[in-house]
Amino acid sequence: MSDVMEPVETFRQRARVWLKDNMPLAKDAPVRRAEDPAGPHFQRCRELQGKLWEGGFAGICWPKEYGGLGLSMDHLRAFNDEAVDYELPLSLNVPTFGILGATLVAFGSHEQKSKYVPKILSGEHQWVQFLSEPSGGSDLAGVLTRADRDGDTFVINGSKIWSSFAEISDYCMVLARTNWDVPKHRGLTMFIVKIHQPGIQIEPIRMTYGSAEFCQEFFTDVVVSIDDVVGEVDEGWTVASSLLLQERISLGGGSQFTVGAGMNRESSGTDYSILKLARSLGQADDPMTRQAVADYHATAHAHHIMSDRVTRAIGKGIMNPSSGSLLKLAHAITSEKHAQATVDIGGSAVVVGGDNRGEARDLGNRTLTRQGIALGGGSNEIQRNIISERVLGMPREWAGDVDVPYRDVRRSGGGATGPKN
Repeated sequence: MSDVMEPVETFRQRARVWLKDNMPLAKDAPVRRAEDPAGPHFQRCRELQGKLWEGGFAGICWPKEYGGLGLSMDHLRAFNDEAVDYELPLSLNVPTFGILGATLVAFGSHEQKSKYVPKILSGEHQWVQFLSEPSGGSDLAGVLTRADRDGDTFVINGSKIWSSFAEISDYCMVLARTNWDVPKHRGLTMFIVKIHQPGIQIEPIRMTYGSAEFCQEFFTDVVVSIDDVVGEVDEGWTVASSLLLQERISLGGGSQFTVGAGMNRESSGTDYSILKLARSLGQADDPMTRQAVADYHATAHAHHIMSDRVTRAIGKGIMNPSSGSLLKLAHAITSEKHAQATVDIGGSAVVVGGDNRGEARDLGNRTLTRQGIALGGGSNEIQRNIISERVLGMPREWAGDVDVPYRDVRRSGGGATGPKN
């Protein structure tokens, strides 16, 4: 078999024909409201991903050795251009493909990748990250969930929170503390864990607008094998840092592991947009409304151009990988501007609750979740810190616990965190 890469235009033409013959049109896709159960929606996404897998269009930039096509970002862009009018499994992009799949490809062993990547690409497995903790806030390295070594296994106890769609996912990556005698960043390990098993309790978190996207998880004596360690024992912060980088790139719209227009399409307003909202309310000729629409679309267009430029620069080594924070920050700013314009233009039409239904109300729901976009993968303030320190080379922010063994680190409320045994 030849290793010569298929020309981009040949691939484009082949994708065009296959999409027309096999994939449903986006305009005919069932609409999922925020308060609807997530299960049927994600099951449909898995089925759509299965179609891509069977048709030979899954994992365009993923390694061939593990079931991908091993093609370039130009091939992915060509496919996305051709697929813009078709329904794709966009909800699997984050976190399954762009975050967990990307991390598995980067840090997983050959055995782990051989076992899991094909099932991710075929739509059989849905993944989620278990990182944040109830007491952690923005200090992701301040992990209290512990994994105690017992021969060739570890026993995990603790709790995680703000995990998207954990209840209907199959596998997760769990960041747990395996060493309390070193500073907090040096005693962490990342594990692959099957979610639905004895010892793991999942509690959905009901949001104000009816969604139960997020979950909290409780671990009680969950046993995992040393073969399920991603990377090296006690080196989990390296894996977690890369995972967060992939999350920022994915949310910013520049991941090679995702499929479809995804976040860029949403940020560009080609979904149910504020322009359509203005027209439906008879405000298209209002000067203030026109200014709000123009301001948002200018921001979204700048975000799209910057995303493409930064993604290419990172890929060529011109910019360092931490520049992915630029994409994440730009996406959060653009989404915030979309939410504000929605309220300014829509007024009472976007009020959530009561008998209000329809697309305008759905835009109102998005305004209630706008802060989530600015928090997931690290808050805007954290992104600005990363940009200043790792992209611009400014002095690092001072921290008092950098060289302190984590068992001796004191927390609010008094006392140290770690076990004394």
